[in-house]
Amino acid sequence: DIWGADSGFVGGTKVNRGAISIANTTDPALYQTEHHGMSSFSTAVPNGNYVVYLHFAETSKVITGAGQRIFNVSVNGVTINGLDVYAQAGGKFNAMTKSVTVKVTSGTLPIAFTTVVNNPEINAIEVVATN
Repeated sequence: DIWGADSGFVGGTKVNRGAISIANTTDPALYQTEHHGMSSFSTAVPNGNYVVYLHFAETSKVITGAGQRIFNVSVNGVTINGLDVYAQAGGKFNAMTKSVTVKVTSGTLPIAFTTVVNNPEINAIEVVATN
């Protein structure tokens, strides 16, 4: 895989947590940085079918339990509601991946993040063509 720099986001802040230990992954470096507090992300892609993998791990010092960060993510109109990374990944410093299959017809892959409780966060976005 070739991973790009943190770009394409509207709003938010990127954070590098350093060489922290992340469970449930063979690539912990993906989860040692995050972008949080953003409202959206977009990237230009050729029209076609894609699987979009959203990589998460709760690494913030201020999040200490389930229910303290909940947000929604919409990938090209396909929505995942009620993401609580701490609860769904089994606690802090555990990697979790969600995936959605989408068809892009506009040449742009948009992702929207909506706050429910606290700011949304993401560690990596992986876009894989399926056609």
